[in-house]
Amino acid sequence: MPETVKPSDRIYCALDTVDVAKATALAEALKGSVGGIKLGLEFFCANGADGFKRVADAGLPIFLDLKFHDIPNTVAGAIRAVAPLGPKLFTIHTQGGPEMMRRAAETAAEEADRHGLDKPWVIGVSVLTSLDGSDLNAIGVADAVEAQVARLAGLAKSSGIDGLVCSPREITLARKAGGETFKLIVPGIRPAGSAAGDQKRVMTPADAVTAGADILVIGRPITGADDPAAAARAIADSING
Repeated sequence: MPETVKPSDRIYCALDTVDVAKATALAEALKGSVGGIKLGLEFFCANGADGFKRVADAGLPIFLDLKFHDIPNTVAGAIRAVAPLGPKLFTIHTQGGPEMMRRAAETAAEEADRHGLDKPWVIGVSVLTSLDGSDLNAIGVADAVEAQVARLAGLAKSSGIDGLVCSPREITLARKAGGETFKLIVPGIRPAGSAAGDQKRVMTPADAVTAGADILVIGRPITGADDPAAAARAIADSING
């Protein structure tokens, strides 16, 4: 993203709820204070396309975080199913391999053209922020987290997708592997003084943007606040420094 992007536009709020009314109310309340909303697997399984549309009616861009991971034909079919909803970006797992990622990129472009929509960013998930080196070792990955993220970032770039989800700690490595136009979507963001929760690799918003993050995914520090919009504005102010 260009450096002229407003700090608030870098913030996508993760609405970790299955309650459509609550999600819609939060989206409405956050208009003008964040750049978009993230809807995840739990929400979509509970509410489907109708729930997506109700939240999208608030007018904020939607990050549809379903982390598709299957054979290339199945992932392409899933993308054809969600493309008409018009998400700003959606996720696939980079560990599905280069052919799956290529098909995802091609299908996203084809479906956007067919429906007259802007092409969504196809974003690859690298190593989940709930995992650390011992978790990778347990599933047979001998490399450190940083080496695995760098490998997957390079594979994602060469496969034609738009960017990567990585933890704050791997921003520099992912940027080097993907290049300046590669989009880096970064969860594990915690304002100073916030609890880390289930995230093992975290960073403050200002530090993450300085390191090169394009989009910051922030949930509980905003949604758990008494005034979510004020909390989001405070985070944006902290990015401004």
